[in-house]
Parts: sequence; C-alpha cells; structure tokens
Amino acid sequence: MFIMNEDTAFYGSSDKESSSADGLSKDGLDCIEQTGAITSTKGRHVIHCLSIIGQIEGHQELSSPAKTTKYEHIMPQLVAVEESEEIEGLIILLNTVGGDVEAGLAIAELISGMRTPTVSLVLGGGHSIGVPLAVSAKRSFIVPSATMTIHPVRMSGLVLGVPQTMTCFEKMQERISRFVEANSGMTAARFNELSVRTGELVMDIGTVLDGDQAVKEGLIDELGSLSSAISCLYSMIESGKKS
Repeated sequence: MFIMNEDTAFYGSSDKESSSADGLSKDGLDCIEQTGAITSTKGRHVIHCLSIIGQIEGHQELSSPAKTTKYEHIMPQLVAVEESEEIEGLIILLNTVGGDVEAGLAIAELISGMRTPTVSLVLGGGHSIGVPLAVSAKRSFIVPSATMTIHPVRMSGLVLGVPQTMTCFEKMQERISRFVEANSGMTAARFNELSVRTGELVMDIGTVLDGDQAVKEGLIDELGSLSSAISCLYSMIESGKKS
C-alpha cells in the first residue's frame, strides 16, 4: 500500500572468531537479524545482499507486530556499498506490500544512481511503492509466482477534501510514473493506465501483474530465480572490470 505520511557492519567476525555450521559468523547472523542484510564473500565476487520486506517504514514507526523495512537502515547501507572498495555488487531481494511513498521513492532513487552493479529479484510480491524499488536496479528479475500491484497513490488517516490535496496526489503519482518509465521498459502512460484500471481489484482500482505479465509489459527485465539474478550480477561485475 502507498502511505504518505544504525549503522551496520557488512562483514562478519574475523577469522579468529568462531563461525556457525553454515559458515556465517555471529556478527553476520546478527546483521541479518537486525537489518535483513549480509555481505557474501564466499562466491566468485563479493556481493552485498539487501532484503526489502513487509512495509516500507518512513517517517512514522509502525506497530511492533508488523514486518517492516526501515529506511534509516537501508540508506546508510547503500552509501556504504557504493563507497566500499571490497563490495563488487548489490542484489536486492523484494517481498513488500509497499508503504511510505517518500521513503520508498528515496531508496529507489539511491539505488538507481549507484555505480555499483545492482540486480533486483521480486519474490512473493513487489506491490505499490515496491514497483519503483524493483525497477531501480540496473537489471530486474521476478520469479513466475510473484505478483506486482500497480495502483494510484493514496493516503491513510485524515485527508482534507480540497483541490490542493488532489494536486499533491497527482504530482506524487507523476514522480512515480516518470521514475518507472526512466528505469524500465514501461511508459508512464501505460503505467498510469494500469494504475486506474477498474474491475480487477475488489473495492479498489489498479492492476495485478504476475511474473510473466510483468516481463511482457516491460516492467521487469526477465523471469528468473536467485541463481539467475546472481549469475547476471557476476556477469555485470566482470564486464565492468574488462571495460
């Protein structure tokens, strides 16, 4: 849904510290638990894995039972990845219902402006403001069973029924549409058309695209799994080194 409204160590413990059976140190496990992120050093290249799940939490803290992605956790990580001399690529795993529009779009803008090779993979769902987040990477993937919901901006809580409010909504929608057009194969006009489609969502307007449809519409680059996304990221890293 659209709602307007710690620093972390990337690497695990040193070689002297004990690791778990799966090769992750206690620091690495703590990093996953606290921020949903980890840097993998065991593969062909050093890549940082960032997960964006549940609701995107922005200026207001959501209730404790809700699964959230906090933008104040994500933004410093993206800066650190971009500035790191060791991290060679970033993979973003997405399973989100959407959330705070400004926070989500801010994260998407940061990802799209990175020089570091980036790949996104939509798992489960990439709904609402999750759509710009999914297309913000240099290459986007979606599993066949995942879905993406496209609908207009809306606000929770008290809304003033005045022309200025509608203008504010329209401008926000334009920002999202332009971002999607600039970072995917879908035009802003088509994105807006799908946003206001009637008859598909009960008690709402919009469109739900499954993995195959998202690719056919040009929203996502290709169908694929985790191995596909990692292979693509490795290829981008190696091509960058050659150039």
